[in-house]
Amino acid sequence: MFDYLPKNAPSTIAIDVMEEEFAGDVDNTRVMIKDVSIQEALDYKESIEAIDGVSKLTWLDDAMDIKIPIEMMDTDLVETYYKDGHALFTFHVDEGKEVEATDAIYDVIGEKNAMAGDALNTAISQKATGQETFNAAAILVPIIIIILLLSTRSWIEPVFFLMAIGISVLINMGTNIFIGEISFISQAVAPILQLAVSLDYAIFLLHSFDDYRKRLESPEKAMQLAMKRSFPAIAASASTTFFGFMALTLMDFEIGADLGLNLVKGILLSFLSVMIFLPALTLMFYRYIDKTQHRQWLPSKYKIGKHIIKLRLPVLLMIAILVVPAFLAQSKTNFIYGMGELPEDTRAGKDVMEIEAAFGKFTPIVLLVPKGDLAREAELIDELSNLKQVKSTIFYTNMIGSTIPPEYLDESVKEQFFSENYSRLILNTTTDAEGKEAFALVEDVQSMTEKFYEDDYHVTGESVTLYDMKKIVEKDNVLVNGLTVVMIALVLLMTFRSLSIPIVLILTIQSSVWINLAVPYFTDDPLVYIGYLIISIVQLAATVDYAILFTEDYTNNRKEMSAKAAIIKTINEKIFSIGVSASILSSVGFILWLTSTDPIISSIGLLLGRGTLLAFLLVILFLPALLVIFDRLIEKTTRKANFYKGK
Repeated sequence: MFDYLPKNAPSTIAIDVMEEEFAGDVDNTRVMIKDVSIQEALDYKESIEAIDGVSKLTWLDDAMDIKIPIEMMDTDLVETYYKDGHALFTFHVDEGKEVEATDAIYDVIGEKNAMAGDALNTAISQKATGQETFNAAAILVPIIIIILLLSTRSWIEPVFFLMAIGISVLINMGTNIFIGEISFISQAVAPILQLAVSLDYAIFLLHSFDDYRKRLESPEKAMQLAMKRSFPAIAASASTTFFGFMALTLMDFEIGADLGLNLVKGILLSFLSVMIFLPALTLMFYRYIDKTQHRQWLPSKYKIGKHIIKLRLPVLLMIAILVVPAFLAQSKTNFIYGMGELPEDTRAGKDVMEIEAAFGKFTPIVLLVPKGDLAREAELIDELSNLKQVKSTIFYTNMIGSTIPPEYLDESVKEQFFSENYSRLILNTTTDAEGKEAFALVEDVQSMTEKFYEDDYHVTGESVTLYDMKKIVEKDNVLVNGLTVVMIALVLLMTFRSLSIPIVLILTIQSSVWINLAVPYFTDDPLVYIGYLIISIVQLAATVDYAILFTEDYTNNRKEMSAKAAIIKTINEKIFSIGVSASILSSVGFILWLTSTDPIISSIGLLLGRGTLLAFLLVILFLPALLVIFDRLIEKTTRKANFYKGK
């Protein structure tokens, strides 16, 4: 996740400077060995150091002379590495070797001992993503097939739907090779999301083809007319989704560009597949559709419109009461800016708790200050050590002593503390990686260091990086959400040639987004901010299609009948098709939530599943009320509305 911070972020610059100036990397892994003597711990240390990808392993013998009786050593320093018979090693695992190295470490330490850290989290994500995506697809595809079988009249039609979109998904995944590398979030979410969002395009086309087949003998002519009739709806649906996902690519936090590019490619490929490949496939094999007909198990029309329209005033009142608190609450949720916590029922989750129970939390902050003034460094460290969250410090004076000039030391010792231009100071803190306390500590460290070095210093570490991430994604949220609304509004403006309809449709879907994102605030559940940001775009871009389909049918009906009659007819005829689409997309969300162990992907899934159901409910209940109440305004602000004038 840190790789996706922009190059000009302060913590990214600090990491670049440190990698350029210092040979050793920052520790990203901790291993705790239980119930061992000093000598046994040294044997474990030697075995772990021998693993390919492990470097800069630090333990008690690196901090002090272990020939001295342990009772005579500094207690605080000893307990950083060895406490109650447990040994704690800290080290770096090289980028790209996380999976192999952590597997080898587990082989060395066995089931009894514990490991935690960023390298392990990366390894878990890399191993889990492919398998969990496969698991999600294995559950999802049969569910989609069942939904489609219930809503169509042919055994083979669902196969055509899935082939058209499935091929575009495979092409999209294959073209990622030209990007070079993609995020595990994109790998896990994009293929399934593309399938669910764009399946509607295939359904629109084949349902239209089926209607014309009943009237025309020529399948070619039926397909030609079906393509012509369904093209505006498919184009509008694809455009809103396309531009919504396009907004993600403008995020400074580059995970948005990574996922956005994948989804934009996917929507474009799905559109081309439905408009080019699916017609050809259908015309070649339409006889099989005819031969595999079955009765439609679910009716496509329901006589519930007259009951729903009676609820318009209570629904309007209820949404009016909910929407303002929801809008305020959705931005006040307790956000997580990193990966979130690992599930407690996994080994990694249990290991984290065991290590923290024995040695406390460990969130190092690294300072790079201009080299050459040991007295000033010591004075700064004295001030920083007074912060209650700073457990211990590692720098030249307290590790080697102020009486020994650096030039008298062996180069391998000196390079731990000095580069050509900088001194490196490490603060071992006891805060979480993020949160109010952690971010307040980062600000305190920055302000104290500025007193001594003004802006001539660099600071990095996990909490510092997450602090930068918080500031960047909060700015992204305003930009991306604003652009998404504007671009979707422009698409709706061109689709309906109306000034009021885009406002009504966006208000409907945006209300469902706000209610969805407010739920974690009222349930007091922390929410991964990346999931919040992505879903605020995806839900709006993907589910506005329901409002488009509903409103398009309503405006056509309105040319022949009164507003109330047009709404009743539209509800009766469109609740089924919108319900099919919503059931598929919500299934995708809930399956991602249930099958993923990754907190980010799981939160995206839950928000998507719940948000889709809320969007469906508001399109069926809230949108009709708005269309009826603002009927005259819509007529006056819509070009060539041609609404029916009778009662």
